[in-house]
Amino acid sequence: MELHDIRLMAWAPFAKGQCGIFQAPTLAAIGKPYGKTPAQVILRWLLQENIIAIPKSVHEERIRQNFSIDDFELTADNIATIHHMDRYNPLILDIASIDEVHRLYGITFKQ
Repeated sequence: MELHDIRLMAWAPFAKGQCGIFQAPTLAAIGKPYGKTPAQVILRWLLQENIIAIPKSVHEERIRQNFSIDDFELTADNIATIHHMDRYNPLILDIASIDEVHRLYGITFKQ
């Protein structure tokens, strides 16, 4: 990907709030010394991993929080801890599943 200047993008970087991500004790503990929320920790982690994230919110305060991630930096230990949280199971879109391919292929759009 680097050869062709292609960057990853986190589609649904908060996994639509699944699995209690906004209250995750690990993310809360990482964010506490910085005065940051789990959502801010997630966005900072993605930024430091060079992954594009476009978080969605309709709440002004959350939008402000989403932009407030440039005043701290996660340590290597923080990043490793977050990596270990990966369940290796897609929560939103499982593109490796043939059932998901069939589901997506069957979607139609009417104009």
